[in-house]
Amino acid sequence: MPRRWIILLKIVVWALCLSPVSLLAWKATHDLLGANPLSEITLTTGHWTLYLLLTTLAISPLRKITRVNWLIRFRRLVGLFAFFYGCLHLMTYLWFDKAFDLHEIVKDIYKRPFITAGMTAWILMLPLALTSTGASIRWLGGKRWQKLHRLVYFSAIAGVVHFWWLVKRDLTRPQIMAAILIVLLAFRIIDRFLATRVSPPVRAVQQN
Repeated sequence: MPRRWIILLKIVVWALCLSPVSLLAWKATHDLLGANPLSEITLTTGHWTLYLLLTTLAISPLRKITRVNWLIRFRRLVGLFAFFYGCLHLMTYLWFDKAFDLHEIVKDIYKRPFITAGMTAWILMLPLALTSTGASIRWLGGKRWQKLHRLVYFSAIAGVVHFWWLVKRDLTRPQIMAAILIVLLAFRIIDRFLATRVSPPVRAVQQN
């Protein structure tokens, strides 16, 4: 795909990824966040963290299935937006809900499993965001960088568990997210299994 089209698509992706927080800001300035603004902000940022995290995980399978290789260029960008919304979600809790009361935060993490899962998801995303640059890939080396970035799967699992445990009544949305995650994990496992089955003969042919 020509470079100008990639740039245009990245602009579109930026606009789409920024639209949820822009809508939140617009609702806040027009007093449209409902009776519980804190809940609206928390749920919206949390939902979009998971949406974008699952989208990040889906890019590689889509690239392999469709053989549209330029899709991989958007994985890092979408992943960083997932971290961005994760930070907004976390800050809503730390600032508006707990007022940065460290004692209350630690007690919450210890006593409430869904908070523990959410914190785990964010902590696992942090090194991925910090090493998302090309310089980090060169510094760590390709193989070590790839191993580190497999943490994204564990972060997604913790995020879905966090959402599932948070919801009190209607589990439809966390169940859908869990199902999508299971499919993506199954695809990765099957793909790696097939790669190990196919690669030895390929190497043997190459050596002959």
